[in-house]
Amino acid sequence: MNDRVEQEGMQEPEDCSYVCESCGEEIVIPVDITAGRNQEYVEDCPVCCNANVIRVSLDENGGMSVSGHPE
Repeated sequence: MNDRVEQEGMQEPEDCSYVCESCGEEIVIPVDITAGRNQEYVEDCPVCCNANVIRVSLDENGGMSVSGHPE
């Protein structure tokens, strides 16, 4: 486990998922917690190839929120 994660008291999260609003498929993504507590990036849906803005938020207790919205 990453030392930074242990120091902050967070546990390494599992893969997370979001639902692509373009095709309705649930997409599983790995979350890199070393990239920060609030992340935003664009990723193409592997099913319909439409671009999604992925937002990841991590709280102090290791809880995670993931959402995807069309770009």
